[in-house]
Amino acid sequence: MTLQVDLNADLGEGAGHDEELLALVTSANIACGFHAGDANTMRESIKAARHHGVAVGAHPSLFDRENFGRKELPVTSDEVFDAVTYQLGVFQAIAEAAGVRRNHVKPHGALYNMAARDAGLAKAVARAIVVADPTLILFAPGKSALASAGQANGLRIAPEVFADRNYLSDGALVPRSRPDALLHDPEEAAVRVLRMLREGRVRSVDGVDVDVRAETICVHGDTPGAVDFACALRSQLEKEGVTIRAPESSS
Repeated sequence: MTLQVDLNADLGEGAGHDEELLALVTSANIACGFHAGDANTMRESIKAARHHGVAVGAHPSLFDRENFGRKELPVTSDEVFDAVTYQLGVFQAIAEAAGVRRNHVKPHGALYNMAARDAGLAKAVARAIVVADPTLILFAPGKSALASAGQANGLRIAPEVFADRNYLSDGALVPRSRPDALLHDPEEAAVRVLRMLREGRVRSVDGVDVDVRAETICVHGDTPGAVDFACALRSQLEKEGVTIRAPESSS
């Protein structure tokens, strides 16, 4: 069986090593200004991704720069729709000016987690993407409200898993407030990712196997040691015969 997967990273967030990560990943999720970045960083990130042949996607967030978009806030579906529509519009204009085709959308942080479990917020995100460009791929957890909403609105879904995050027995990510939220060993991560690809399962921190689907794997660009982690992970996956390639939109 030939295995193929995308390797994505959240970029344009000021971590300082985007160029190194762009040499390793196949998809870049670029901050759209609400949690990090601005018009200039979007333009520079898009141009850098084009130079490296990396697929470009928007990384919209709740409007919360103070908490880097990682704090869950009380928002309505209309507020989420407006926030995502706004960010995708800005991102789309900058990408078009740079002559780069947009490939996907991946919500950031708290917005991602909230939409993964809340059908109303998930629908708002999906509707905003359809308004912006219905050919865009939505990165989302495979069995989530966000994936379901995307499918219901005719979007292509790329089920996403996380190489550097641990899982709970319900399939959710371990909250970052816990000391066991992050996985730092790339060899351990590679073993886990290979099992996700081959068996569709991941072992939770509670010792329970959780069903997952993996078409794209996230490595967080702001995690300490992110470049070394991504390099070792990619090298190990390729040694195991896994093809690393971005998903292609229908546009």
